Amino acid sequence: MHKFHSSLVRAFAASILLLFVAGCATTTPPEALLTVPAPAEKYAAIVVDARTGKSLFDVNSTAQRYPASLTKMMTLYLVFDALETGRLSKETQIPVSAHAASQPPTKLRFRPGESIDVDSAIRALTVKSANDVAVAVAEYLGGSEDGFAAMMTAKARQIGMRNTVFRNASGLPDAAQHTTALDMAVLGIALRSRFPQYYFYFSATDLMFRGRLVKGHNDMLGRVRGVDGIKTGYIRASGFNIVTSYDADGRRLVIVVMGADSARQRNDHVEALLRRTLSPGSGTTRVVFNADSQPRPQVPQSATPAPIGGLPPPGVQPY
Repeated sequence: MHKFHSSLVRAFAASILLLFVAGCATTTPPEALLTVPAPAEKYAAIVVDARTGKSLFDVNSTAQRYPASLTKMMTLYLVFDALETGRLSKETQIPVSAHAASQPPTKLRFRPGESIDVDSAIRALTVKSANDVAVAVAEYLGGSEDGFAAMMTAKARQIGMRNTVFRNASGLPDAAQHTTALDMAVLGIALRSRFPQYYFYFSATDLMFRGRLVKGHNDMLGRVRGVDGIKTGYIRASGFNIVTSYDADGRRLVIVVMGADSARQRNDHVEALLRRTLSPGSGTTRVVFNADSQPRPQVPQSATPAPIGGLPPPGVQPY
């Protein structure tokens, strides 16, 4: 009788365990909360599988935002295009006009009449985000910065950027210059797929200029394994922006974050989005803005960017 009772207890316990395991296997993964380090009117983000084009995370990705120096990604696209067609070589000397030299920082502080070769110009744009170099390149390829901006917008339409208008080559404040996180993801993917031979420039963390080492702005490089580019940007009106490329373990992703309150918070947010995307079986994600007392399941789309506020306060340079 004792043996029979023990067997019955064991069988009952085993059945309960099986039911518990089965229940766990079918339970929906818990909802994750993701704190957003940005005001709702500036924030936008998207994570895209660069191989399939599938969106893996999307908040406000089609809302208009200011690109800041993400603009230089298109400036570089046209430089790479000119290298491909033979209009430029890496040794071509780009003259620096008075207008180019007069651009506000960040810049390499060229004097009017000086020049820079194309290879160095590319490095200056990817690493230093040099505004004087961006304008010099624009004037050389477009005849004027306005002419080059028209070329940039035309190229944007050609590659599928439907909601972007460029007004300058640098990303410095212009109320009519706008883009979306989705369009920036399209551009980030296009730069690698169209110009793989030049993509290494976006992985550089520093450059040598006139005998001194110039450090870059993209602290995501070297911070997370698999991150290999591509561009950061900041003006006061935009907040801190970034387009990040991840390529490891058979996954290729492009992550865009716009409107963060600081570079550090922006980078932490990119890393959080990467962890979320790469975690198998992750559930739904609800975003929470810093000023919110309750989480929001969806973020309202803004039709236009927040009013432009000019250059940042003293001590904080646009880039």
